[in-house]
Amino acid sequence: MPDAEYALLAEVKQRCLAGGVAAKKSEVLRAAFLSFAAKSDATLFKAIKALTPIKTGRPPKHAKQPSTWP
Repeated sequence: MPDAEYALLAEVKQRCLAGGVAAKKSEVLRAAFLSFAAKSDATLFKAIKALTPIKTGRPPKHAKQPSTWP
């Protein structure tokens, strides 16, 4: 997930805390899923199309550095 979206997640969690509700990341995401499920197809498709495409998959592991041990 892009850093800006992680920041939005943190913002939503802070809003929950300000309202007296402690929410975990998974709870915020589950609530978002439920909210999207209740929206019309047109609204859902518009939101998905507005996302910035990102490269999928895990970042490559760092290559092992040659040992300097004799």
